[in-house]
Amino acid sequence: MPRKKIELPYTVDYLSILNEKAELDKELEPDIPEDMLLKLHRFMVLARKFDDQLLNLQRQGRMGTFAPISGQEAAQLGAVSLLRPADWFVPSFRETGAELWRGRSMESVILGFAGYAEGALVGKGNGQEEPAKNMPVAVPVGTQIPHAVGIGWGIKYRKKDDVAMTFFGDGATSEGDFHEAMNFAGAYQCPVIFVCQNNHWAISFPREKQTRSKTLAQKALAYGMPGIQVDGNDILAVYAAAKEAVDRARSGDGPSMIECVTYRMKMHTTADDPKRYRKDEEVEKWKKHDPILRFQNYLKDKGLLKDEEIKELENDIGEQIKSAVKRAEEKMKDFTDPLQMFDHLYSERPAYLEEQRKQLAEEIEITRDKEKEEKGD
Repeated sequence: MPRKKIELPYTVDYLSILNEKAELDKELEPDIPEDMLLKLHRFMVLARKFDDQLLNLQRQGRMGTFAPISGQEAAQLGAVSLLRPADWFVPSFRETGAELWRGRSMESVILGFAGYAEGALVGKGNGQEEPAKNMPVAVPVGTQIPHAVGIGWGIKYRKKDDVAMTFFGDGATSEGDFHEAMNFAGAYQCPVIFVCQNNHWAISFPREKQTRSKTLAQKALAYGMPGIQVDGNDILAVYAAAKEAVDRARSGDGPSMIECVTYRMKMHTTADDPKRYRKDEEVEKWKKHDPILRFQNYLKDKGLLKDEEIKELENDIGEQIKSAVKRAEEKMKDFTDPLQMFDHLYSERPAYLEEQRKQLAEEIEITRDKEKEEKGD
C-alpha cells in the first residue's frame, strides 16, 4: 500500500543550567531573587535532614513506613516554589519537601506516618492565614493525576488564573490514570503542570523496562502539550522549566509536562530493601550528582553562603526538627481514645452509632476498673 509520511516537528528539549561540577550556563541562569535562593536552600537542607530523622523514627518503631525523598529535593522545591497560595498542590506519596514548602508542619507529617489521621492536617500556605490549597497524600500510584486535571478544569470554568501542579514518579506514567488525565488536560487546555520525578525505579522495576520511549517527557507530545526533560538535581533548571510552564498555564495556553531526571538515594519505602535489586555502585555514582551540594557551591560562588553559615543552618534545622518530634509525640497521647472513631463521621450522629459508642464506653470503663483492681488501686 502506498504510504504518506506526516511530518511533525516533534522534539524534546533537555535543560541543564548548573551541572554536578557547579559549572553554570550563565545565558540560561534564571533571575531568582537572593532571598528566594536562600529560602530554597534552607528548605532543601530541611527536607534532607527531616528525611534522615523520619528514617530514624521508623527504625526505632516510633512511626510507620514512609517514602524517603533524599536526592529529590531540587525536583520538588524547584517546581513547587512557583506556586501561589491560591494555586493547587496535588502530591503523590513522596513529596515531603514540597509539602513543607506549602506550609505543612513537620509534626503533622510525623503524625500522618505514625497512623494518626486526626493530627495529619495538610496545614496552611507559607505565611498565609488561610488554609493552603493542598491535596492530601495519594498512595495509589497515579490516582492523584486525574484529580489535578479536574481541579484545573474547575479553575478554567471559573475563568481564574490559578494553576494546579501535580507530582508523580516514573512508574505512574505506565498507569491509565496518567494517560487519561493527560488526554483530558490537553483536549480541554486545563491549567495543569505535570511534574514527573523520574528517579529511575518504580519500587524494584527499572525505568528502562517500563517503556520503550527514550524520554518520559515525549509522552506529553501525544496529548498536544509541551514536554521537557530537565536535570532534576539542578534546582535552577527545574525552576526555569516550572516558571515557563506555570506562566503558560496562567495565560490560558494550557498544560505542560516536566520530566525531572533525578535519583532516589534511599529505599522506595521503609518496607523495601533496595540492595536486592540495585547495586551500591549505582548509588555511589548518583551521590556525585547531589542537588544540595551542587546548589551550595553555586550560592558560595555568588557570595550568598559560607561554610560556617551552612553549619549554623544545619544546627538550627536540627533543633527545629527535634522540637517537631517532641510536639508530635505529645500530640499522639491525645489520639489514643478509641471513642474518637465515632467523631467526624456525621454532623449529627445517627442513633445506631450513638448506641454503639455508649456500649463501647461502658466496656472501656469496665476494663479500666478491672485493671485498677488488679493493680490494687
